[in-house]
Amino acid sequence: MPIINRIAEFHTDMTAWRRDIHAHPELGYEEHRTSDIVAAKLAEWGIAVHRGLAGTGVVGTLKGRGEGTRAIGLRADMDALPMPEANTFDHASRHDGKMHACGHDGHTTMLLGAARYLAETRNFDGTVHFIFQPAEEGRGGGRRMIEEGLFRQFDCEQVYGLHNWPDLPANTIAVHPGPVMAAADQFTITVEGHGGHAAIPHKAVDPVLVAAHIVTAVQSLVSRFTDPADSAVVSVTWVQAGTAYNVIPDEAKLHGTVRTFNEATRARIEQQLGRMAESIAAGFGAKASLEFRPGYPPTVNTEAEARVVAAVAAKVVGETNVSWAPDPTMGAEDFGYMLRERPGAYIWLGHGARGNDGHGGPGCRLHNPHYDFNDDILTTGASYWATLVETILPRSA
Repeated sequence: MPIINRIAEFHTDMTAWRRDIHAHPELGYEEHRTSDIVAAKLAEWGIAVHRGLAGTGVVGTLKGRGEGTRAIGLRADMDALPMPEANTFDHASRHDGKMHACGHDGHTTMLLGAARYLAETRNFDGTVHFIFQPAEEGRGGGRRMIEEGLFRQFDCEQVYGLHNWPDLPANTIAVHPGPVMAAADQFTITVEGHGGHAAIPHKAVDPVLVAAHIVTAVQSLVSRFTDPADSAVVSVTWVQAGTAYNVIPDEAKLHGTVRTFNEATRARIEQQLGRMAESIAAGFGAKASLEFRPGYPPTVNTEAEARVVAAVAAKVVGETNVSWAPDPTMGAEDFGYMLRERPGAYIWLGHGARGNDGHGGPGCRLHNPHYDFNDDILTTGASYWATLVETILPRSA
């Protein structure tokens, strides 16, 4: 596997960086120590550093050799999750209730490794912006960086991202020519009835009964209103109602999530969800209202850029280790905001399945308290990033 030799020489250093970040996890918009480390290393390697976007965001800018005016962006996320770590190795979290359980410590390290190599060699013509993003885990750091001027200040013509993927063998790469991750929206349906004694239900309007009918009916938004060739999920995950076994309450609340890939499907489900809830409630003499909270947009690659990264991936891991057009996932990623602004592609880097029994080791499932990033893939990710830059921004012969 043609890992770049110079990057392979960084492996010990990269492992140390990654484990240090893992031991000191920071939540979204609190990545002060992590961003200090990133900024210091970029500056040490002669890369121009900009700080402050989305609070703790860092952007490093590096110009290659030649007079090329093209520019691309490479993005890594830095934040940890608000969950306890169950591992006992030396680099386990030192902060109770905080853990790098999604591999952002590895993502940050791989981009740093690529930055170090590219700063040494500058074997490209144009500009690369290394985007170290805070608050990916549900807090929309990517959106905030854009709102605060990311692409106005650093005008990337394309933008690229990656995520480690434990379901894939280590050092393999999956590339999607379109949707990769779904939009993730939240909703609350409030049903207003009329409370009363549970033994005298005909004198009340039971919001629990209404809510139960709504839970069943909204499944038809996928099964009967969504094209079978499209994908969507409507899940009611939390029901609130009542305070006693013999009291019919005045109100019931349903909370849940909607996952879609297609923006038209997303808008339709929002509209139908509210209309269906209102109509069902009215049939029982109750009222229902919908609060729909849009979350991350779908992460959708542009096909031309996806084909470029597939070719780059083949150079790094070999053509037989590249998976083209696998099924997307209904999970979500705020890199979708960046792909709405610029063409680009987001890949899955195979992490390996070791540890999936829940007893530790690299490869444990994402968001699992036993998860640890597989340090064996650090040089693969860094080589992918570096090769991508050298391929898209080639030097003239």
